[in-house]
Amino acid sequence: MDAADIVASVLVLGIIVVSLLSNVVVLICFLYNPEIRKQVPGLFILNLTFCNLLLSVSNMPLTLIGLITTGHPGGSGFCQIVGFLDTFLTTNSMLSMAALSIDRWVAVVFPLSYHSRIRHRDAVIALGYTWIHSLCFSTVATCCSWFGYHHLYASCTLCNGRAKGAGTQFIVFTVALHSLTFLLTLIVLCVTYLKVLKVARFHCKRIDVITMQTLVLLVDIHPSVRQKCLDEQKRRRQRATKKISTFIGTFVVCFTPYVITRIVELFSPGPISPHWGVLSKCLAYSKAASDPFVYSLLRHQYRKTCSLLANKVLKRSPLNSSSIRTENNTGRGNNNAADNIQPPTNKPLGQ
Repeated sequence: MDAADIVASVLVLGIIVVSLLSNVVVLICFLYNPEIRKQVPGLFILNLTFCNLLLSVSNMPLTLIGLITTGHPGGSGFCQIVGFLDTFLTTNSMLSMAALSIDRWVAVVFPLSYHSRIRHRDAVIALGYTWIHSLCFSTVATCCSWFGYHHLYASCTLCNGRAKGAGTQFIVFTVALHSLTFLLTLIVLCVTYLKVLKVARFHCKRIDVITMQTLVLLVDIHPSVRQKCLDEQKRRRQRATKKISTFIGTFVVCFTPYVITRIVELFSPGPISPHWGVLSKCLAYSKAASDPFVYSLLRHQYRKTCSLLANKVLKRSPLNSSSIRTENNTGRGNNNAADNIQPPTNKPLGQ
């Protein structure tokens, strides 16, 4: 192992630890908090958490072993199974993110009809599509024996070296896979979240107008209080932009290098640096570690649930459904206009 492989191994190990811990915490919060379980977006988050956990215990350790041993981590049949999981889980997680963004868009743009437009049955249908979509691509690649150990990424995944004699078919399949997963999800994320941002800015602007009118009327208000109100207006506008940038930015940063490398690999006449290939794969893995924070753990409900769980472990207070429900109801009333750009909740915004 050279220095680059050691750094990559440490990076993969860190991603595995963070991904396992954070996704397990999300799963525990889902199981303990009845309010989270009642929410339609909770089904999408549960599916995303399941994909991330399975990816963390199946594919990531094999990549770590491949980096350490600089060789094939298992037999051909075993690598076929791991490669199947790699394609299935990655595709499923991307489509789950797209479903979450659509749910958020409906909640913000159609707040009064959200409950009639997005129901648990609709969420189950959407999840059924994500599973069928993912299974189709994974099954086709398995039947064509296109999964194998790829030294460029030090992992069991789609391998063009196993597609000899079917070069054109493999190229068409790979381009279709990334177009109908990565590109489709990116388009959905951009369209939905940018519309959400537009609505959020409109509401922030209305609040700003009311605030300014109030400040004009209060001629005797202290200058420090006036400045505090103006600063809060600025923070409110920035908060909405930061949240949208986080949703789209993490997806682009984590998946774009890997997808571009896969496409360039199909047409490049020269070899690609294995260090870059491993780095792009690590970035793709890092999405599984960042998703719990982006979509769940930074939300009020999950923070309160984690606090209650910590109190129970430390014997500070009992954890029960009524206390969780009380905390949720209390926190729900504290949201402001800019906080409407949260990862999806069952409560429509704008009411």
